[in-house]
Amino acid sequence: MILLAAGVLGAFATVGVRLVHLHVIDRDSLVHYLDRARHEIIVEKARRGDILDAHDDILATSHSLIVLGVDPQLLEKADESKWPELARLINVPLPELSRIFNTKTRPASAGDGTDEEGRIRWAKLSDSVEESVYDAVGKLGVKGVYGDRVYRRAYPHNQLAAHVIGYVNKEEEPVIGMERFADFYLRGVDGWRESEKDGQRHELAQFRTREVPASNGYAVVLSIDSAIQHMVEQELELIAGKFQPQKASIIVSDARSGFIYAMANYPTFDLNAYNALSKDGERAMRNAAVADILEPGSTFKIVAVSGALNEGLVTPETRFDCSLEKVDYKGVSRSLPREDHHFDAPLSVTEIISHSSNKGAAQLGMLLGEERLYGYARAYGFAEDTGLASIYPESPGMLANYTKWSGSDITRIPMGHTVAATPLQIHMAMGVIASGGVLLRPQLVREIRDDTGATVCRFGTVVRRRVISPQTAATMAQMLERVTYANEGTAPEAAIPNFEAAGKTGTTEKLIDGKYSTTHHISSFVGFFPASRPRLVISVIVDDGHPPQGGTAYGRLVAAPSFKHLGEQLIQYLDIKPVTTPVPGLLALGGARP
Repeated sequence: MILLAAGVLGAFATVGVRLVHLHVIDRDSLVHYLDRARHEIIVEKARRGDILDAHDDILATSHSLIVLGVDPQLLEKADESKWPELARLINVPLPELSRIFNTKTRPASAGDGTDEEGRIRWAKLSDSVEESVYDAVGKLGVKGVYGDRVYRRAYPHNQLAAHVIGYVNKEEEPVIGMERFADFYLRGVDGWRESEKDGQRHELAQFRTREVPASNGYAVVLSIDSAIQHMVEQELELIAGKFQPQKASIIVSDARSGFIYAMANYPTFDLNAYNALSKDGERAMRNAAVADILEPGSTFKIVAVSGALNEGLVTPETRFDCSLEKVDYKGVSRSLPREDHHFDAPLSVTEIISHSSNKGAAQLGMLLGEERLYGYARAYGFAEDTGLASIYPESPGMLANYTKWSGSDITRIPMGHTVAATPLQIHMAMGVIASGGVLLRPQLVREIRDDTGATVCRFGTVVRRRVISPQTAATMAQMLERVTYANEGTAPEAAIPNFEAAGKTGTTEKLIDGKYSTTHHISSFVGFFPASRPRLVISVIVDDGHPPQGGTAYGRLVAAPSFKHLGEQLIQYLDIKPVTTPVPGLLALGGARP
């Protein structure tokens, strides 16, 4: 009895000592461990804002998905019969699911889902479970399987406007395009709550001490019109199929505001499958319309012609001898560039534009002089960022200061040689004529909306500077309209009956290994309509196209038909009214004004 009593008393004494040890001696360290085990901060993810087109059609959005995982330590033997159904629901092979469930430990590593003893407390099963599937998983009641809600970026139209929108990668980081530029508005701010959890890792809501709600991202509304963008991308597919170019770009903008309705390039890519691109994918992702430079060729002739008109040096009727081989300039005989066609009679300034005379453009350039020609080129926006540099990696182009020009530059630059520009810069330059003589900043963002749909910021037209007078712009528009006249202009293929199509062709030889190639060309048509009251500016630029019938890839053959085709579609879509005012002394000829 004494021994038994001593044993019982000894046991109680041991318990007492142990209690003192736990509650007094080791209290601080154990409470710290307990607090760390029970305490948790739960992050509430903010939803990334949508990117919308001009008519609120969704171009980029965020879907709510569940990242599903398991704590193998909490699995129960009784739930094994449910594993096959779980594997079917989340589309994971049963052997793989069983392997994950039966792997209880691994070497401990911070942040890999293990505790201090190497026991696995989190192993991912799937990172993209739909809400409805997660509900079905919950009904199975497999203990230890749970998920966290996340948002994944999705692009409903796949490749539509891919170069404009850009994409967000798997780490939820914006990479290019509008996603990157507008990330400050789109991202939002994650919320969080401080709470405690029980032994089964369930939150004890009654112990929440702090809660900060998530603030969802804002929506960004673009000027891009999905319907127009689709028309443009279809046209690029036709160009690619017919001419097999290295690349091509088409831009459509509002002539009065500078807002861009469509911008597309060939080749392109699917925003939802950006990581499936081949090793040549970087070329497909490149926004050639703003990043790549080319010689503008004859589209640049508007600079010398409008500059001479604006300075009062010539009138549309002033004539120049375009049969000359050389001209004296500042006491030196200068060789004039060659022509694609021979002109026996002197050409008026209007005919220099409509016939695209290189020698005529050179003489107009010399009439202006280096300093004024350079000044007008810069005023038109050449060798200058367009304003989209903050959105896309952009090239400013190349135009040497007039003090560094060689002796032949004054005869070559007026025809668009020894100068380089991006398709968007060329587009903007033609937009100067269409806007009445001012350089408009090209814009893609119309407004920013909060997550309730209220507008917090709206963007309007931005005039960068006046380039030429309204009278000169109107005169240029009339002259450029003659480019599309049958039997007179270089691009009757661009004519749109009753809609005063105006513009300029461009065909320039490509530089291959430092030499101009006679078999590789950049073909373009950049124009607007109606000439008397411009609504749209359209640029079609095709790099290294190959006509099926062979021969030179002239802008009139490769690019002008696409201008007309797009124009006819946009007339119906935008309900642009025909021009009904007759032009005195002119008769209809070949479906276009002569």
